[in-house]
Amino acid sequence: MIIPALDEEAALAKVLADLPRTGTGFQVREVVVVDNGSTDRTADVAREAGASVIAEPRRGYGSACLAGLAHLRREPPDLVAFLDADYSDDPSQLPELLEPIVTGRAELAIGSRLRGRPEPGSLTAAQAFGSRLAALLLRFLFGLAATDLGPFRAIRWQALQTLGMRDRDFGWTVEMQARAARMALRVIEVPVRYRPRVGRSKISGTLRGVLGAGWKILFTIARVRLGA
Repeated sequence: MIIPALDEEAALAKVLADLPRTGTGFQVREVVVVDNGSTDRTADVAREAGASVIAEPRRGYGSACLAGLAHLRREPPDLVAFLDADYSDDPSQLPELLEPIVTGRAELAIGSRLRGRPEPGSLTAAQAFGSRLAALLLRFLFGLAATDLGPFRAIRWQALQTLGMRDRDFGWTVEMQARAARMALRVIEVPVRYRPRVGRSKISGTLRGVLGAGWKILFTIARVRLGA
């Protein structure tokens, strides 16, 4: 399990407390919290909860995910899951997310907030519109039946290695879906609950963040479509 975190001390303890460590067909061997340059007690909270802490001072969601994967590469797991540290996704749904992979129905499972039950105020209008637009492009350009770019996701380790992931910021999630479609991986969406995050978003909470993320997502879709 990889959890990128930037100044999430208020939410991270809740995430780690609610995260199931065992279930039907799986056992969470290690929880890796990647501290992406926090100035609060995020790293301390993670250690106190028994998680491994990796420091990645280079800011960016993708940078944090890549650092977490580099750590796991020393002893690769069968599956790897990704979860945000802001408590907006429900960690207790991990078994539901892993089920299609554990049972052999998919290599990649995406937690779809739009198929699930997003609480009022959990998704901004810009987030909902951006996800629907990106999903439409994934359908049109890659033939992938998608509704969302949800960060709560899981993938088989060997499948992930074939994707050649490299995006270091906002394009990470859509890059994974686009590359998975190009590689003809079996992708399944799992409806997940979604609630207002704890604290203020570093992306959707600012106009600059929304515009920057939107541009990067569209750029990433085009880059992967062109084979880059």
